[in-house]
Amino acid sequence: MSQALKNLTVEDARGRMLEGAARLGVETVALPATIGRVLATAIVADRHQPPFDASAMDGWAIRRADYGTVAEFEIAGESAAGRAYPAAVQTGQAVRIFTGAPVPAGADLVVIQEEATRDGDAVRFAAGKDPKANIRPAGGDFRSGERLLEEGMRIDPWRLSLAAAAGRDRLEVARRPKVAILATGDELVPPGAAPAPDQIFESGSFSLAALITAWGGEAIKLAPAADSVEAIAEAVRDAAVDLVVTIGGASVGDYDLVKPAMSRLGLALRVQTIAVRPGKPTWFGLLDDGRRVLGLPGNPASALVCAELFLRPLLAALSGADPALPFTPARLAVPLPANGPREHWLRAARTVDAEGRQVVTPFPDQDSSLVGVFAQADALVMRPAGAPAADAGDLVTALPLARG
Repeated sequence: MSQALKNLTVEDARGRMLEGAARLGVETVALPATIGRVLATAIVADRHQPPFDASAMDGWAIRRADYGTVAEFEIAGESAAGRAYPAAVQTGQAVRIFTGAPVPAGADLVVIQEEATRDGDAVRFAAGKDPKANIRPAGGDFRSGERLLEEGMRIDPWRLSLAAAAGRDRLEVARRPKVAILATGDELVPPGAAPAPDQIFESGSFSLAALITAWGGEAIKLAPAADSVEAIAEAVRDAAVDLVVTIGGASVGDYDLVKPAMSRLGLALRVQTIAVRPGKPTWFGLLDDGRRVLGLPGNPASALVCAELFLRPLLAALSGADPALPFTPARLAVPLPANGPREHWLRAARTVDAEGRQVVTPFPDQDSSLVGVFAQADALVMRPAGAPAADAGDLVTALPLARG
């Protein structure tokens, strides 16, 4: 195998994985089902919001020119949400108005109800010398022709509300990438089974499936009939997916069967190993039918770190979203020793200090087999290859993890 594919930097490996990765297709989806989906078409307003001058308070709509000159106003009617007062307000008239209701023509002041005294069919005001208008102007939220949401944005509850306010009941969104997960190894048994003394419970596929869903993909678990080259190749051969993610079988031992199985499907490697800790055996390539394959290590922490660094941006790119990861500067809470020759991503706890700065505390045990440490972490901290020892308070690069 060419040395050009081995020991790549994290940035180089990620770039190779993202090469040619683009939105897979477009679907029209009912608005409630678009949460987490990526917009394929920008949303442009076709009317003002609000479409009329609206009252910001419950009160009385009058002409400002009358305020201070008319002692007592005739009550002409009312304007409620969805039931506008149909005429223009005349001199000396007041219209009872409610929050969100259209301000009648001719009125340019809403006196709040706490500053009004009603007496039968008349009302008087004591709102001070220059009362606030209490009117939300037409188009105050957005105006016709304004671009509200851009292509490539991921729909969250707030963007969903904006799309609804613009009158959209269906949105054009990117098709979700379909991702097959393949966990291999005779030592693995599913949770709930009775393991032999030399077996462990398989956990990686469950976390990966959850992450794939959270990152906008559709997760499909593959179950080879046996832990063999033939069975693995057969399980992948007919999987109607865009990406295959394998867990385990990514090293160089006699029982690492995944790459030989993928070779039967025309695997062309683009990444063979990465200079990263944990996760050096991570690999990537293309099958002869164009499907992508990302090989993750079997150790759970290695698999999850590399999923954050490589799978997350790849799924974003295949959804038409920005694949850039949300790196952020943070300060170390504890000193760290000098780093070795591989870029190191440490699981850490993230807090905010009294000055509002991000602070990270890497856990003392970073063994790549420890799921318990990852369950406590809410950030990954990057140490560059060959970095010197760092002191508490030094700035580092952190990748926040989404935690509930």
